[in-house]
Amino acid sequence: MTPQEVNAALRAQGWVLASAESCTGGLIAGAVTDVPGSSDVFDRGFVTYSNAAKAEMLGVDMALIEAHGAVSEQVARAMAHGALTYSAADIAVSVTGIAGPGGSEHKPEGRVCFGLAMRGHDAQVETVDFGALGRPVVRMRSVTHALDLVAQAVAASAP
Repeated sequence: MTPQEVNAALRAQGWVLASAESCTGGLIAGAVTDVPGSSDVFDRGFVTYSNAAKAEMLGVDMALIEAHGAVSEQVARAMAHGALTYSAADIAVSVTGIAGPGGSEHKPEGRVCFGLAMRGHDAQVETVDFGALGRPVVRMRSVTHALDLVAQAVAASAP
């Protein structure tokens, strides 16, 4: 879904979005706020590239990062919850991954974990292995996927 369509869906529900981003470095926030009139559907974006930033800005427990790694569904969930906690948003999306180059046998290049949290609901998480497509492609596909997750959640909550 395009940023324009996501913004329109948020506006129709009267919802506000926040993002918590690691490997995308603020590209989700940039895509949403690139649309004129986005100030009524976007509260803030947290760019938490380092583990320290995840802990300091979003309240992610360092023990969680140490146990599972920054690229994990557990950390994606905590990031999404933190974005809700520290914002005025109704829905938050998070992304943490290995855009490349690099990776390992257990966490390959192109693996991205997403979190989606809404007030009054349990957070949803998922992992997508985009593959070693190169840093720019993985980052842009992550933005598109994150916006799709937001749009699906908003549509599912529509009366």
